[in-house]
Amino acid sequence: MAPKGSKGGAFKTVAENRKARFNYEILDTFEAGLVLTGTEVKSLREGKANIAESYASDEDGEMWLINSYLPEYLQGNRFNHEPRRRRKLLLGRREINRLRSAVNREGMTLIPLKLYFNERGLAKLQLALGKGKKAHDKRETVKKRDWNREKSRLLKQLG
Repeated sequence: MAPKGSKGGAFKTVAENRKARFNYEILDTFEAGLVLTGTEVKSLREGKANIAESYASDEDGEMWLINSYLPEYLQGNRFNHEPRRRRKLLLGRREINRLRSAVNREGMTLIPLKLYFNERGLAKLQLALGKGKKAHDKRETVKKRDWNREKSRLLKQLG
């Protein structure tokens, strides 16, 4: 079953963490499923979610998405969900062990990059293993971005 409003197997992005690539050096990405209630899925299908301040954490051998915001579904009445509840991430045992060891040993962080529906209509989370950037690294990123923008502008003028 394809997601509503999509064209030919394309992914429908619901929420994206745009500042993650600026604040963190992304080393590896993973795709994880989410355990959601019915009203959460309906709220996601409306395209209203925020994962900008969220992170993933390992607790008792399971991965959890913490501090993500999925607003209540307006027609959900008393069966609605808690907007900022912790949501379980569905990952394989080997992936969980690998992520846990990287976070504990190397001081890395698990950052959600994108929340989307795949071609089968299932809600997925693109999770990244990243290391926080220092202030001088962020300034370097801004310089590179500005130079690329200026370079493309000059090439466009020339021809």
